[in-house]
Amino acid sequence: MAAEANSNTSLDTFPKYLIENARVRGDRPAMREKDLGIWQVWTWSEMAEEILNLAAGLIELGVKRGDKVAIVGDNRPRLYWTMVAAQAVGAVPVPTYQDSVADEMQYVLEHAEVKVAIVEDQEQVDKMLEVKDRCPNLETIIYDEGRGMRDYGDYDFIHNFVDVQAKGQAHRNQNSGDLKQAIADGHGEEIAIMLYTSGTTGRPKGVMLSQNNLVKAGKESVKLEGLDDTEDTLAYLPMAWVGDHIFSIAQAYTAGYCVNIPEAPDTILTDLREIGPTYYFAPPRIFENLLTTITIRMEDASSIKRGIFQYFMDHAKRVGVDILDGKPVGMMDKLKYMLGDFMIYGPLKNSLGMSRVKLGYTAGEAIGPEIFAFYRSIGINLKQLYGQTESSVFITIQPNGEIRSDTVGRPFTDVEINVADNGEIMYRGPYTFVAYYKNEEATKETKTDDGWVHTGDAGFLDDEGHLRIIDRAKDVGKLNDGAMFAPKYVENKLKFFPIVKEVVTFGDQKDNATAFVNIDLEAVGSWAERNDLAYSGYADLAGRKEVYDLIQDCVEKVNEDLSTDSHLSSSQIKRFLILHKELDADDGELTRTRKVRRKFIAERYDQLIDALYSDKPEVHVDAEVTFEDGRKGRITADLPIRDAKCFDVQPHLKKAS
Repeated sequence: MAAEANSNTSLDTFPKYLIENARVRGDRPAMREKDLGIWQVWTWSEMAEEILNLAAGLIELGVKRGDKVAIVGDNRPRLYWTMVAAQAVGAVPVPTYQDSVADEMQYVLEHAEVKVAIVEDQEQVDKMLEVKDRCPNLETIIYDEGRGMRDYGDYDFIHNFVDVQAKGQAHRNQNSGDLKQAIADGHGEEIAIMLYTSGTTGRPKGVMLSQNNLVKAGKESVKLEGLDDTEDTLAYLPMAWVGDHIFSIAQAYTAGYCVNIPEAPDTILTDLREIGPTYYFAPPRIFENLLTTITIRMEDASSIKRGIFQYFMDHAKRVGVDILDGKPVGMMDKLKYMLGDFMIYGPLKNSLGMSRVKLGYTAGEAIGPEIFAFYRSIGINLKQLYGQTESSVFITIQPNGEIRSDTVGRPFTDVEINVADNGEIMYRGPYTFVAYYKNEEATKETKTDDGWVHTGDAGFLDDEGHLRIIDRAKDVGKLNDGAMFAPKYVENKLKFFPIVKEVVTFGDQKDNATAFVNIDLEAVGSWAERNDLAYSGYADLAGRKEVYDLIQDCVEKVNEDLSTDSHLSSSQIKRFLILHKELDADDGELTRTRKVRRKFIAERYDQLIDALYSDKPEVHVDAEVTFEDGRKGRITADLPIRDAKCFDVQPHLKKAS
């Protein structure tokens, strides 16, 4: 590795950071993976060897500067190594969502002109083989997990990851100069990665982010939050998502901390507890699910335990956030909080795997104020940030001491924010994407000549300079009385309730707002069991009168809250129904990042929407569904429709709205 290390003249790419980390902290852990119940560890020196051998192996396979390398699979060390190995030879990594079906994957592989695909296992190899004839540039497939691959020997373009590394090791022994030169030739303006958008409104777009974008985003965020090489984080979110790339590559390489990879998706919570990360990111839904689990467990606890828990949680709610923010608190309150930490908060954080968390982030959707306050009150420094793929994650971030549930913070370092006349949020800064790959028209629509990027989100800067997000700008509409209708804002308020999993609201160019609701099967199922309510499955439970009563109570609480909002008081939900099935990405209703495809849903369920705007007490549905194994089936049901109480709007608020 010494030859490559000499090429490090300036740290403007991640391969150069890799070599620098191996030099200055070579014996420190860089990555861990739990395999067969045992945590395997790679130091920075060991990981550098793995990556450089793979990079040289890619050279042996004919990979050249500018070629595209697809990465497909769950979070795995070798797939993370592929990111930087590809960059080391000047190629561009293109991670894709591992749960995409073959046809979805084909679009990305074909559009990105992928030459090599490095995948996790047989399942992903089979997807590549299914679409290879339709992807003319795809020449080579490399697999990580060898199980089930014995009968694939007839394909001379399929290679074992370890074999490629062995060829790379031999190559380095004989020709170390070309890899050294390739790393030295790398520079900040090169494309570091290409990430495809979720395709909420159409075909996904390939967002090209440069080394400068990501290196600076990593360096500045690490500096802002005081992160260093002693941190531990958990890599469990999709590798095709920009956030994972920032937390598991950009920040990890610029700070030098250790990335921990769980054994499997269903062991994440166990592995989280074992590792005890100091730095943790999760979307709001995960924090909501954890709190729902806690609530369910406490409902099943004895009355004495419930009483003690509630007593100390009430105290944490009153003083916990002030203690976390370093604000003055009375001595007795401090002592009571310390006792609560010993009896309740500490064990609770330990059971969540968050005993060591110094910094936690959430983003992607709004998080409920009560949920946000819960985690902060027990001593977890949870913050909100706002960003997108095109911004290398960071647009705004909440500074310490200025953390509120209703905003997403102040502009990130060197980022400028402007709110257009139509309410759309725009930003510019050193982290903004280079362009959309092979889509000059979309690039010009999104990014102005002077660097301002249209987010597509509507919001405003409050008097303290904090950004508040209302909704997607294109989704903000008007009711027939001219009042603003922001569907996502209303949906998020309903999703704050743990028994509600998903919501889709309607109201643009209508007399009033209505809604589809998905219940949370775990939360409502637990409630049903405690109340001796038998059910046979999701559709049966969702149609029960008792469940409709629960949801109606949630809807009416939201309506009461909306009635006091000067902008959205007219957006109260008048009628709703509970869908017969969960909205699913496999049925085209959600993106792979679980964003609602509004247009698709409006077209697919137009009959249900019409019924919401009639006086019908129920509506019949007969719909096709896709099961996990790809089989198709049909669900038929009669869905009740409920009227919800709407609250009087004060005259001055109605006028303001």
